Amino acid sequence: MDRVIGEKLNLSSLTRHEIDLYAGHTHDAVLYTLFDDQQQRYGVVVVPRHDQDRPAWLTVFAHIQGEYVIIEEDSAVDSPLHEALMAGGIPRENIILAYKGEAVPG
Repeated sequence: MDRVIGEKLNLSSLTRHEIDLYAGHTHDAVLYTLFDDQQQRYGVVVVPRHDQDRPAWLTVFAHIQGEYVIIEEDSAVDSPLHEALMAGGIPRENIILAYKGEAVPG
């Protein structure tokens, strides 16, 4: 299922790894990773600690389609997922920013 670009680059494992780095705790929320390796879908959900009126939300969500990483949601202001993926070796042409209106192939 995983497509290899170049010699060693695995889209699923690199995307999973980079998204995992978004998990953690802040003073007002806990960020949990959501991994579906079979469907190659990866995300982070933010669960508020104190404000019960605010629902949980996805801050980052991406999936693999063929040779593309399709980012459906990325509200990480300081460290956008596409930049982390490019730093990890995925070429920009293999990253689709669907949340910004870029066309999804196929």
